[in-house]
Amino acid sequence: LGHTVYLGARDVDRGTAAATEIGAHFVQLDVTDDTSVTAALAAIEDADGRLDLLINNAGVLELELSGAPALRSFDTNAVGVLRVTEAALPLLNKSPNPTVMTISSSAGSFWAVSNPDRPEYGLRAPLYSASKAAANMLMVQYAKAYPSIKFVALEPGTTATDLTAGMGIGRPPAESARVVVQVATAGRNSLTGTLQDEYGELAW
Repeated sequence: LGHTVYLGARDVDRGTAAATEIGAHFVQLDVTDDTSVTAALAAIEDADGRLDLLINNAGVLELELSGAPALRSFDTNAVGVLRVTEAALPLLNKSPNPTVMTISSSAGSFWAVSNPDRPEYGLRAPLYSASKAAANMLMVQYAKAYPSIKFVALEPGTTATDLTAGMGIGRPPAESARVVVQVATAGRNSLTGTLQDEYGELAW
């Protein structure tokens, strides 16, 4: 599509390797660290001066129900979205067609986890669901606050990543990436402030 892509990751070696594999530029980024977030966005500003599309993709899955795992879940899955989005807003406002996409989950949909006919009904990951629901709400509120920017939460489909490796589930990342591109390049007015999957809008 002709985009200049920046890939952010905490681990420099793994991040650089991943960026090289897909022809992207690497920036060190820890979404739980304000200084790291500021430095990453400053590097992008110095290089390109604007940001057309921000994809919030960091995520953790904590299964233990206690204070420390809960704080880690929300710090990455929700507060991380806030940190990066706030830092990116000045660059997004310089784009003619800015978009913010948060890779969320149908596990953060109250409708899905309460519906016995949905697979999310049987999911036992309260912290993941709660933190993704918080991320979804951030997209709703940002969409109202910044009507010139498209804000969308996306359920990309269960994907084979480090997060799901222990479960042995998930489709190839390339298939989910297709959904990301599809939603990211769709028109703003029909999508902003919504939760989407590859089939369309999901109920909250």
